[in-house]
Amino acid sequence: MTPRTTPPSEPDPQTPVESTTAETKTPAKKAAAKKAPSKKAAQAGTARSAQAVEKAVASMRKGAAKKGTAKKAPAAAAAKKAAAKKAAPAEKTAAKKAATKKAVAKKTTAKKAVAKKAAVKQSPARKTVAKQATARTPAKAAAAKGSTGEGSVPPSAGAGTGAKKAGARRIPAQQAAQKKIPAQQANEGKGGGEQQPAAPVTVADSAALDAADRDRLLSGTHHEPHSVLGAHPVPGGVAFRAFRPFALSVTVVAGAVRGELHDDGDGFFTGLLPLRDVPQDYRLLVAYEGTVQETEDAYRFLPALGDLDLHLIGEGRHEELWRALGAQPMTHQGVTGTRFTVWAPNARGVSLAGTFNYWDGTGYPLRSLGGTGVWELFVPGIGEGELYKFEITRPDGSKTLRADPMARRTEAPPNTSSIVYASQYEWGDAAWLERRGTPAPHEAPFSVYEVHLASWRPGLTYRRLAEQLPAYVKDLGFTHVELMPVAEHPFGGSWGYQVTGFYAPTARLGTPDDFKYLVDRLHQAGIGVLMDWVPAHFPRDDWALAEFDGRPLYEHEDPLRSAHPDWGTLEFDFGRREVRNFLVANAVYWCEEFHIDGLRVDAVASMLYLDYSREPGQWVPNEHGGRENLDAVAFLQEMNATVYRRNPGIVTIAEESTAWDGVTRPTHVTGPGGFGGLGFGLKWNMGWMHDSLQYMTKEPVHRRYHHDEMTFSMVYAYSENYVLPISHDEVVHGKRSLVSKMPGDWWQQRANLRAYLGFMWAHPGKQLLFMGQEFAQGAEWSEAHGPDWWLLDPAYGAEADHRGVRDLVRDLNTVYRHTPALWQRDTDPSGFRWVVGDAADDNVFAFLRYDAEGVPLLAVSNMSPVVREEYRLGVPEEVPAWHEVVNTDAARYGGGDVVNPDPVKPEPQTWHAHPASIRLTLPPLATVWLRPA
Repeated sequence: MTPRTTPPSEPDPQTPVESTTAETKTPAKKAAAKKAPSKKAAQAGTARSAQAVEKAVASMRKGAAKKGTAKKAPAAAAAKKAAAKKAAPAEKTAAKKAATKKAVAKKTTAKKAVAKKAAVKQSPARKTVAKQATARTPAKAAAAKGSTGEGSVPPSAGAGTGAKKAGARRIPAQQAAQKKIPAQQANEGKGGGEQQPAAPVTVADSAALDAADRDRLLSGTHHEPHSVLGAHPVPGGVAFRAFRPFALSVTVVAGAVRGELHDDGDGFFTGLLPLRDVPQDYRLLVAYEGTVQETEDAYRFLPALGDLDLHLIGEGRHEELWRALGAQPMTHQGVTGTRFTVWAPNARGVSLAGTFNYWDGTGYPLRSLGGTGVWELFVPGIGEGELYKFEITRPDGSKTLRADPMARRTEAPPNTSSIVYASQYEWGDAAWLERRGTPAPHEAPFSVYEVHLASWRPGLTYRRLAEQLPAYVKDLGFTHVELMPVAEHPFGGSWGYQVTGFYAPTARLGTPDDFKYLVDRLHQAGIGVLMDWVPAHFPRDDWALAEFDGRPLYEHEDPLRSAHPDWGTLEFDFGRREVRNFLVANAVYWCEEFHIDGLRVDAVASMLYLDYSREPGQWVPNEHGGRENLDAVAFLQEMNATVYRRNPGIVTIAEESTAWDGVTRPTHVTGPGGFGGLGFGLKWNMGWMHDSLQYMTKEPVHRRYHHDEMTFSMVYAYSENYVLPISHDEVVHGKRSLVSKMPGDWWQQRANLRAYLGFMWAHPGKQLLFMGQEFAQGAEWSEAHGPDWWLLDPAYGAEADHRGVRDLVRDLNTVYRHTPALWQRDTDPSGFRWVVGDAADDNVFAFLRYDAEGVPLLAVSNMSPVVREEYRLGVPEEVPAWHEVVNTDAARYGGGDVVNPDPVKPEPQTWHAHPASIRLTLPPLATVWLRPA
């Protein structure tokens, strides 16, 4: 396995470190030292590539051979003969064993063979010769390119004059167990310049790790790898230790000092350099088979996560958690790289695996930071685009490879790796953000188009969607889009509601910056962006959050509380502060990093009740004996309070289908149930949706018996701040599309749909309509193919029928936005008054809406298939005349064109408790809006 070579970066200026040498030099040493400065080959390239190192080695070998020929001493000649005798059997021994053993084993075998041959006369030079003989085997020749200099022969060199010359050096007996490594030129890697004389350094082999540390590192259970790896001051110098599995050699480069570390086996390399202080900017030359990698030592850096971050994480109060956990490209201690952090308090150890180490995390253990459960490692040279996961050692010693819970970018499914990401996007929506929230959402026009991005126009990316979606939504007059969940999810059939990557937009459609571009373009078109957010539960995928560190972590430890009975997923443990922090920060993250204008929180009811979809005996009451999930209540209150405080102008919307008191009440106001409000801005009115659709599905002749299903919503209309939702949930799974729910023939179905939309837009509350329903799609929605856009093709015979409904939606939105009576007092009972709500026999509903100035709008719906001539309705006497502004039966919408073209003047006849009244012609299956003329 050969790790990829990281492009070298230029080192900072380094200060030469003094090294101990012998007082006298042999003639061979003097010759090599004298010759080295004059060599030009070593000046030609950078020493940070294997090619440059190889050239420098060859040049120095050649110089040593020439000088040795010119000046031979008798002692040198004798040493030359002795070295030659020893080299030959060493080569034979290494070659025989290289045929059957792996690269690392070959190196060790060769060293042992040479050691036996050199027992009578040991020297660093002879060890070098032995290593050279080993390197000459075919399997090792390409991999052994490395650093060289006085006193050592490069592994890639053959047994030649350079090796013979090195063998002529004699050293004291007490240094026989040490290696002499030449000092590296001071300006190495600078791209040229005069080469400095190499000063040899003594590397002792007394810095090896003890057995316990070795075992813990090898098993992936070391909590403090930085305490043993890297550089550490010890008596006699500085101990260097590196853990590089599959490496052939590791050399330390510190200023003008270069020292090759001893190979201790199992990927450990150690050595003791005679330095006074730990160098601040040393580098490692790591030789693998076929390449040499120059890199910073990841284990020389201080923690890249501060004490304040750790304190806030421990308290569960880090509101910008994405800046502390996950993969963060950064410059740390003057070095560029990426900080990796993960919360895994139950783990015995955590390692980092990715493309940069061929998915072998053994040599990249993280350190544990205090008692917070956070693990950290700064990896120099790693940048944006790298794939990674965390290799976690569970409490039982088994290992699991997990995606980063805080990953801000992921691979596109079915792939599951996290990706190092740093946003480069520059926003252009400052004007939108400045005016956002003025006026407040519940007092402003709020008409929402719900979209499933992946199927709206199948095949479009975020950027292609940005070219089409804003223009389409703006043309139809909607104020907002609501995006079904865009957070990463493995199963497309979940529509995004089973999330594994809570901090990453789905990679199916592009990068996070691409998604930002879509949001930006929507804002520039004057359209707000809401997003479905799913904090209730998560899937059980074994590479994601489930039992993340070997024990229940994000889910509740009680199986009765953790398992969701309906969806086969796991519920979050809202009582654990770190989990609550993970979710609260996630809500803040989408609003601040992606400029999302609001969050529609999914499945709130399933969070609020301990007995949700559970039978007796399958749930445990809370501390007060009740069924309320107090932990979930506290979480929702904290989430809403935090998001509103940090991002004024946004809105949170609850999908809550029960009568829970105070969903949209402020958190500090206690209700009759003893709870403070949940703090949402708006709530889906599921009761109105269910009742009104039940009414509309009935044949008109039977509607008189269900009249209250259209009026009951006004009994509780002002108990919360409501949205009237016709969402994706109502047009799937056999429920039929909106137009297909309507009774009658095709003409009557469309007429009923138009009348219903007119009633919906006039009713107190905000509006939401799912894609495809705006043009009366007859088929249910499918995430596989999306809306049936072909229905709007002019070549299609019934195209006018579908285009007519879409034209009505456009006009409803246009009149709605320009009529404050329809939205300004949505949450104020004084903004609504029934004219007639009990005309069950006529299937007629009529009511007035008022704006803040008291200006009214009259809405009348006739849900019977007959024209009602001269239908009298009571109206305020102060309005001199009424003008029809919307009639869903107009010909341009595909209706029968039964309209009131002229202003209608009131008569002084008391009717429906009003002092005046008007007479209207009510078209069949239609809704009419009138404003003061």
